[in-house]
Amino acid sequence: QVQLVESGGGLVQPGGSLRLSCAASRSAYRTNVMGWYRQAPGKECELVARISYIGYTTYADSVKGRFSISRDNAKNTVNLQMNSLKPEDTAVYYCKSTDWDGEYWGQGTQVTVSS
Repeated sequence: QVQLVESGGGLVQPGGSLRLSCAASRSAYRTNVMGWYRQAPGKECELVARISYIGYTTYADSVKGRFSISRDNAKNTVNLQMNSLKPEDTAVYYCKSTDWDGEYWGQGTQVTVSS
C-alpha cells in the first residue's frame, strides 16, 4: 500500500502561481505513473497532468503551457507547478499513484483562484 500526502494548496489571485507537492510513503517501481487530478463543485473529476517514472508527461488541454508536472524518484515526490492561474482552475486537487499493485489517492488539497 501507498500513502500519498498533498500540500501546497490555498487561495491565490487570478494570474498567480501555486506549487502543489505530493509525497509518497514508498519508492516507486519503474511502471509507476503519478498524476494530478481535480474536481470542481458540481463537476466530474478530471485529469490535470501525469508523469511516468522516466518522465513522460501528459497534460489536459486546459492547462497546457501554464502547468508543469515533475517528479523526484529519489525523494518519492511529485510536484505540480501552476502558473497563470484562472478562476476556472478552482477545485480540489488530488494526487494519484498507479503502480503494479493498484491505484492510490491522496486526501486532496483545495486550490481557490479568486480576487
